Amino acid sequence: MGAPVLSARLTPLGIPLFDGYSTTISFNADPDISFWEKTVTPPGIDGGDAIDHTTMHNSTWRTLGPRSLKTLTEFTLTAAYDPDLYDEICALLNVATSITVHFPDLSTLVFFGFLRLFEPGAHEEGAQPECTITITPTNWDPVNLVESAPVMTETAGT
Repeated sequence: MGAPVLSARLTPLGIPLFDGYSTTISFNADPDISFWEKTVTPPGIDGGDAIDHTTMHNSTWRTLGPRSLKTLTEFTLTAAYDPDLYDEICALLNVATSITVHFPDLSTLVFFGFLRLFEPGAHEEGAQPECTITITPTNWDPVNLVESAPVMTETAGT
């Protein structure tokens, strides 16, 4: 029976982000959409739930394995907005397009996806109205009809 192999933690390569300011989102189908990002949670990457490989021949432990495919996860942002955004959302909602996350260090993450949800927050005296926008990555090129991986372009020095 094999045993897991010990590994040392090495000093990471690259440069960590020190401040989330300024992270923005752009839609190729509407690059000047009328919202102003306040918080952005970039998409994550999910390998999916483990595949159970347990059989009646296991003696002590359930055995699991990784899936083959990955998911670029759905993500949200909060923003200030112009009421005109309602018309822009109606035109952009569920439209497959290229979406870009612009990171503070000028790195970019570009992928295919669509704007899935626009939710205005409560309006109250003394506070700027905000909305929450939910974006779903698809990794599907709607023009060439093929799977398309996200493209991460790092700035020099990262």
